[in-house]
Amino acid sequence: MNLPPTHSGKILVIDDERPVLLTLEALLTRKGYTVHLANSATAGRDLLDREKPDLVLLDLGLPDGDGMEMLRDMKKARPELQVIILTGQDSLHNAIESIKLGAFHFISKPYSPEEVVSLLGRAFEALQLQTETAHLREETQSLKQRLERAESFLYPQGRSRKMQEILDLTRRLANSDASVLILGESGVGKEVLANHIHRTSRRANGPLIKLNCAAFPANMIEGELFGYVKGAFTGALADFPGMIQESAGGTLFLDEIAEMPTDLQTRLLRVLQEREYRPLGSTKTRPVDFRLIAATNLAIDEALESGRLREDLYYRLNTFQLELPPLRERREDIPSLVTLFIETFAGPLGRTGLAPSRAAMEKIIAYHWPGNIRQLRNAIEYAVVLADEKTIEESHLPAEVRLPTGLQTRRKPSASSVQSLVENERHTIIKALAATQGNKKRAAEMLGIYRPTLYQKIKRLGIEC
Repeated sequence: MNLPPTHSGKILVIDDERPVLLTLEALLTRKGYTVHLANSATAGRDLLDREKPDLVLLDLGLPDGDGMEMLRDMKKARPELQVIILTGQDSLHNAIESIKLGAFHFISKPYSPEEVVSLLGRAFEALQLQTETAHLREETQSLKQRLERAESFLYPQGRSRKMQEILDLTRRLANSDASVLILGESGVGKEVLANHIHRTSRRANGPLIKLNCAAFPANMIEGELFGYVKGAFTGALADFPGMIQESAGGTLFLDEIAEMPTDLQTRLLRVLQEREYRPLGSTKTRPVDFRLIAATNLAIDEALESGRLREDLYYRLNTFQLELPPLRERREDIPSLVTLFIETFAGPLGRTGLAPSRAAMEKIIAYHWPGNIRQLRNAIEYAVVLADEKTIEESHLPAEVRLPTGLQTRRKPSASSVQSLVENERHTIIKALAATQGNKKRAAEMLGIYRPTLYQKIKRLGIEC
C-alpha cells in the first residue's frame, strides 16, 4: 500500500460502526493524526465542543441523530471546520445536499484507505490556505489601521512651487470623479495625497478603501478586489464582498498598481469601461460606483516598457497625473515637516518646546533622503527619543544622516541604467568609507589598496569626506 506521507492535525470520526472506527483510528494514527472517535451524534457533539478538531469524518446514518442536520449545525457554529461525509447512504441527493451545506467531500462506503488519506491531505491543505488567508487579512487590516492612525494627522505639506501646483490641482479635482494616477518614489507621500484627494472630494462621506497590490500574493489579489461567492474555490466558505463593492459611493485606492498581475489589469480595465463587475464564482454582474486613485513608485516609461503596467490601463488611469517630487528636490519643505514630526512625537512624551539646533537642521536639510518623507519621519522620531532638554543636537540624529555629504547613500539606479567603470569605482569607495565611518586607513584595507592610493582616488573622483 503506497500512502502519502504523514501529517499532523486533529480529526474526529463520527460513525456507529465499530469496525469502521477502529480501522480509521489505526490508519490515521499511523499517518500522524490525532484521532478521536464517537459512535453516536451525542458523543460526536460532546467531542466536537471539547476537543475542537480540525476536521470531521461524518457518517450520515447515526442511531440518535440525522447526519445532515449535524453537518448543518457544525458548519453554522464553525464555518472553517472541514467535514468529509463518509457514509453508506450513497445517493446523488445526499452528495449534492452535503456539498451545499459546506462539506469538503462526499465518500461512499466501501472506500479505499488511499482515497481517505488523499482526501484528508487535500482538506488540510485547504484549511491551511484558509487559515493563512484569514491571518494575512487580519494582519493587513491591523497594519492598515495602524498606518491610518499614524498618518491621520498628515496632509500634503509643502511651500515649494511643485507642491503648491499639486495642491492647487487637487482642489480643482474636488468635484470630479475622474481617475487619478499618483507617481513618485517610495516614501514621498502618495497615500497621504490619496487620502487628501478623497477627503476634499464630493465622495468624502463615502468609504476610502485601500489595496496595496504588492502586499498580497498574485493569486489572492483577484479575490480581494472582486470578491467571491461561497464555493467559488477551495476554502471559500462564505461570500466575501471584495473591495470594489466595499468602495461603493466612495474611493478605491490601488497602491503599487504595477504589481497587479497583467491579466487582472485587463479585468480592471473592463470594470472601468463598463462600470460593472462579476465576483469570482458568480454568474451575475453588479454595477460599480467608485472613484479610482492609483499609485506607483516606478517610472512610467520603465513600467510600460517592461510590461508591468498595461498601456491600455495606463491611458484609462491617466486622466489626471500627479507626480510627487522626492524630498531632495524640495528641500525648502523640510523645516516645516521637521516641525510637524517633532510635535507629533514629542507631544505624547510631554516634551513641549523641543526644537533642532542649527547644526542639526543643516544636517537634516543637506541629507539626500533616499527614503523621502517616510525616512525623515522615522529619523525625527529617533532624534526625539534621544534628545535631552529642549534641543535636538546633531549627535541625536541617525548615523546615516550625520555622514559627510559625499558618503551618503544615494538611491539605487534603475535596472535599465548602465554605470561606467569610473562610477562603479566611485560608488565602491564611498561604500567602503561609509562602512568605516570615514576612516581611510580601514577603508583602504577593506578595498585591498594602499592608503596613498585611496587618497589619490578620492581626490581624482571628487569624493567629499
